[in-house]
Parts: sequence; structure tokens; C-alpha cells
Amino acid sequence: MKTDKKEVNAIVLDVLQMGHPEDPRPVFKREPIVQAIGVSQFKLLELVPKSMDIQIHENVYIGDGERDKIERVKRRISYEDLTHTAKVELPFVVEKLVAEKEPEFVQFFNKSISITPKFHMLHLLPGIGKKLMWEILAEREKKPFTSFADISQRIKSIPHPEKMVVNRILSELEDPNTKYHVFTLR
Repeated sequence: MKTDKKEVNAIVLDVLQMGHPEDPRPVFKREPIVQAIGVSQFKLLELVPKSMDIQIHENVYIGDGERDKIERVKRRISYEDLTHTAKVELPFVVEKLVAEKEPEFVQFFNKSISITPKFHMLHLLPGIGKKLMWEILAEREKKPFTSFADISQRIKSIPHPEKMVVNRILSELEDPNTKYHVFTLR
């Protein structure tokens, strides 16, 4: 599970030169907005850029100290606050982040534990029921998983474990009533 620390980098989902379209203020009073997702904890953020020299899918530094392209982090936002463009780009960006951080997500398959006597963390991944959970647990006892390819090779009913992780992250972001947050921070 993630700790509540600040995001240091974010991937741009949308750039709004005239501010958010639902901002009730006159256009000349709005500031430009960048909607982004944090790289380490998948926090959805609204950023204020220094200039409009920012592209969608660009990785921008938002940590402490001097920032090249971002003036400040304005606020955290929910999935509902995202523009249509940001919602369309989100799955592609999450897929890219999961691929980049593959070892971290493979460790989830290796280290996940029971939440209650009848409910395991693996059940939180879409498509994993009791039978598949027991198969994963048996395989990881023999030898820990080393990659997504290793998981799909050893567990034939999981051809794309990375897609299960991506779908779980997206469902945690989209549904504010999700009880268990495995990969994102509330």
C-alpha cells in the first residue's frame, strides 16, 4: 500500500489554455490549467503551468524546489473533475506507468495477503476468484514471480496480468466509493 507523500512527477493528461470550461469566472480572469496524474501514487492533480509549452503525455516535475514548467500544484481533483480529453488519455498513461513500474506490480502478486479470513487482496484484481487465487498462491510458493510474462506463462488463465492491474487502478480512480485502495491513494 502507498504512503501519503507528495507526488514528485506527474504525466500531463490535458492542457487547458483558457482555464477549466466550467469555471464561472470571465475568461480573462481564468488561469491556464494542466490536468495530470501523479507518477508514484496515481493522484489526479490540477496544475498551474509557467508557460503553455507543455504537451499531453509529458512528464513534468512537481516536487519541492525549482520547477521547469509548473508554477504550482493547484489542487487534487477527482475523476469527475477531469475533462473529456483527460478521461480519454488516462488509460493510456496508466498503462504506460504500469509497464514502467512492472517490478513493483509483480511484487503485488508475490506479497499480497488476506484482508479477512474469506477475502484476499488478489480478489481485488478484476477476474480473480477463489480458484485462480489458489493457483497464484501455489505458484508463488514454488518460486516468486519475476515479471508479467512469468505470471502469464505459469498461470495460463491470466494471459495479461498487466491489464488486470491497469483495470484495477482505473476503477479505483473512477469510483469514489471504492472500499479498498490497493494502488492509488484516496
